[in-house]
Amino acid sequence: MEDIFFTVAGCKHYYGTEAFKPGMRVTLYKEPDNDYDKEAIRAEARALGKIGYVANSPYTVLGESRSAGRLYDLVDDGAVGRVLYVLPQGLVCELEQTGFEKVKKISKKHRQY
Repeated sequence: MEDIFFTVAGCKHYYGTEAFKPGMRVTLYKEPDNDYDKEAIRAEARALGKIGYVANSPYTVLGESRSAGRLYDLVDDGAVGRVLYVLPQGLVCELEQTGFEKVKKISKKHRQY
């Protein structure tokens, strides 16, 4: 898979960015019934739950990250990303796996530690 980057924004409304370190995993889920954004992709972290959303505005997308609209069709039902950078504005992550079945396998694997 090519290198695909995305920004998790809105962290300040949940746990902030202080709870994260590079290398941590985030799980992405589409929210097609979201009243505010039809291309909304929710980001969750193990043991925390919802931590924000994939940025979908030119004001919140950091660097060369893809917006939720550009990422939406790649996510299938779910996806997993890895945090690369922790910034006050959000998390810059790399997409690692797509598809809900792959997400389940990765989630089980990470429960071991």
